[in-house]
Amino acid sequence: MALYELDDPGPLRSPSLVVALDGWVDAGSAATTAATLIGTGGQVVATFDADRVYDYRARRPTLDIIDGRLSELGWPEFRIRLIRLADRDVLVLVAPEPDYRWPSLAAAVSTAARALGVAEWISLGAIPAAVPHTRPVPILGTASRSGLLKGDIRPGPAGILRVPAALISVLEMQAAKDGIDAVGYFAQVPHYVSGPYPAAALELLRAVERHLDVELDRGPLVEEAGELRTRLDLATAADENTRSYVERLESMVDEERLPAGDDLISEIEQFLRDQGSEGRPRS
Repeated sequence: MALYELDDPGPLRSPSLVVALDGWVDAGSAATTAATLIGTGGQVVATFDADRVYDYRARRPTLDIIDGRLSELGWPEFRIRLIRLADRDVLVLVAPEPDYRWPSLAAAVSTAARALGVAEWISLGAIPAAVPHTRPVPILGTASRSGLLKGDIRPGPAGILRVPAALISVLEMQAAKDGIDAVGYFAQVPHYVSGPYPAAALELLRAVERHLDVELDRGPLVEEAGELRTRLDLATAADENTRSYVERLESMVDEERLPAGDDLISEIEQFLRDQGSEGRPRS
């Protein structure tokens, strides 16, 4: 039984597929915020069977209750949408990260992408990192072969990094295995910031713009990023430990150096202990 249904959108112009999933690799909701802006108003061209990939106790549907009457349920969706820009087509998949059937789902998404004539795959993600909010958001890249990343984005980090996998990486690897050129752009979000981080979403939008050579609607992100920066500056200035820690991160970024992995983990843990149970400047 097929995991998806395809609606024929007609001929497409070598579309790129932009993918972002919430959860494990969506720090500050940056990736899904950026992808949602890109796909707003798009036509649904592929629908995947949510009943077979989601655990509804982990991702409960939303329920609207109006004046005591159970009114409407909103279920998690896993869909590909089409937007038409000036001289190219872009497909967007933004959804909650599914719970089940990852290998089967990856194969189905790749099959649907090839049926739609996808020319390239673009993953968007965001990870917590030892970076300060006072500097531009760094972007790390992944690529199925050299030369695919655009702008000044470099693949990284160098060497072997072993981490728990996210579904978006499973999808990207399957697409590459099936012959689709695949890249990923991953924003680094200050680990001490809680809640949405619009500056990272904005930088991911810019990465997509550079990659596709298009202009995209940035919505309220510029204003929201500025407002959050002001609040974080005030929170940092009010606490000496936080201020000293941010200054140390600034010096590492300015000198283009990072601590070793074990040292980095120890420093983050010590910082959180010093800050008490909250451990993070609040926006």
